[in-house]
Amino acid sequence: MIGVDDEVSGEPVGRVLGTADATPLQFWTAVTPGSYLQLDDVVVTRRELPDREPVTIAGVVTQVRARHEGAQFDSDVFAIADGTLPALVQEAAEITTTRVDPELYVPPAPGARVLRASGEARDAALHFDRMERRVPMGTGRDGVPVFLNADFLDGTRGAHVSISGISGVATKTSFATFLLYSVFRSGALGGDAVNAKALIFNVKGEDLLFLDHPNLKLDERTTAAYAHLGLPATAFPDVRVYAPPRPGDSSGAPDVNSRLTGVDSFYWTLEEFCADRLLPYVFADADDERQQYTMVVHSVTAHLARHALPADGGVSVDGVRLGSYGDLVDHVVEQLTDDATRMTWAGSAVNMGTVNAFARRLIGSKKDLARLIRGDLATRRPHAINTAESAQVTVVDLHNLPDRAQRFVVGVTLKTEFERKEKQGTAKPLLFVVLDELNKYAPREGSSPIKEVLLDIAERGRSLGVILIGAQQTASEVERRIVTNSAIRVVGRLDPAEASRPEYGFLPQVMRQRALLARPGTMFVNQPDIPVPLCVEFPFPAWATRHSEAGAPPSASLRSIVQGADPFAVVGGGGGSPDDDIPF
Repeated sequence: MIGVDDEVSGEPVGRVLGTADATPLQFWTAVTPGSYLQLDDVVVTRRELPDREPVTIAGVVTQVRARHEGAQFDSDVFAIADGTLPALVQEAAEITTTRVDPELYVPPAPGARVLRASGEARDAALHFDRMERRVPMGTGRDGVPVFLNADFLDGTRGAHVSISGISGVATKTSFATFLLYSVFRSGALGGDAVNAKALIFNVKGEDLLFLDHPNLKLDERTTAAYAHLGLPATAFPDVRVYAPPRPGDSSGAPDVNSRLTGVDSFYWTLEEFCADRLLPYVFADADDERQQYTMVVHSVTAHLARHALPADGGVSVDGVRLGSYGDLVDHVVEQLTDDATRMTWAGSAVNMGTVNAFARRLIGSKKDLARLIRGDLATRRPHAINTAESAQVTVVDLHNLPDRAQRFVVGVTLKTEFERKEKQGTAKPLLFVVLDELNKYAPREGSSPIKEVLLDIAERGRSLGVILIGAQQTASEVERRIVTNSAIRVVGRLDPAEASRPEYGFLPQVMRQRALLARPGTMFVNQPDIPVPLCVEFPFPAWATRHSEAGAPPSASLRSIVQGADPFAVVGGGGGSPDDDIPF
């Protein structure tokens, strides 16, 4: 710890109170007349000991109060204001200890000087000096940068981030993307940042489709704020956007309105749907696992994996060619309702009521999933979401999809990416997954294939280099094990009822009250090696967050993967040879 007299200059901002108990972990200080202390200020004091070296105690202001000394009744305030009753105005601040050096836990002595910490003393008080790799995540109330320990983000000592707050006010997604930007551009990951990947699911509007476009509203003040954090004020340099095909469009054009360049369609062929056993993700509601028809789901999934054969873009099952998802659904339902084939598809222990429950839900999925599971598009056309072969940041747009289709895409994509990382067998390169509305995909109650994948990521992802950055309005409705495994917990503006839940026990009572008033751009961040959550203000995005803010697109996004890979793949052109270059 930096010495008080050596490194913290200036007059004392206060002295330790003698009228309130001082403990090694918390004490009060009287504020010097003409000075002030605000919430989140960092202060430091020293305790002299006989025959021992002095103990330096640093802490953060967690409460501030002011009162009239000399007043006895509430009405005395008027007489004091008129000057007819003598009294003094005294401010006092509650200090919560963050660091004691050396670790002799003795209380500060009443009357001891309390100084505002700055420079190296502030870094030491907040344990920033112990962070070998620091990720800037904004500035504190004092306007000085605040850092996140990369060891608790990349899996070295911990992993995963949980962000909670009211929709539209807490700026959860904005903070998640800023944190991602800071991780990639701050140098905290060293050489690993070049190969690190991010997978972002866009579930609201088209706000995240322009991460690689500069923000036209970026001003000099915001640029200076980025420079203050040691970051360039630029857009994400390497982004690839995927969107579902337009409904009813036989060409498979991506279903986006505002972004017209650098967007690729994603879908699954019927062959992939059957061979990769994706049927369970059609039934991805949390309550489905408690229903008996899940036995039928697994039986049908296994039957399709064994008997579905590729056939001219579609599949052939039991000698019947199926060219669309609707055809596949109709065939499955027909086989299940036929007494002669039901046992082959669903087993002997399943009654007709269970089969009907399965069939109703499967038929209901046709409208939602028909444009995602295709038999009419070229199989060799690039259509898979694969972060290993994509840009550094992969954005998957889901906002035009119904709820069932969103669940299917999230579940299958995460399953595929996690299995790829398992086969790879190494944690590097890192994969950051940003998923909003986590309470929808991993609710506290019930079970589903998506929830199982997310639990797997939360519990084993750290060792495989898969880092979950989850956002939700209510952490109290998210599976406990996912929240518990998140080393970093972030809170924005909260609903009063939600703020009282035990999931926010890491926030001091004062911070819970402040979370009800937090303005957009203000977050409370808790990380393992700092005993007090820190109030952080992060700058306005340097990248466009909507079409109206987007500057000129980067040249790299002018062509999509389809155009770059093979302009004739859509219409079924042959592979060609290296000599078959287009002569223009």
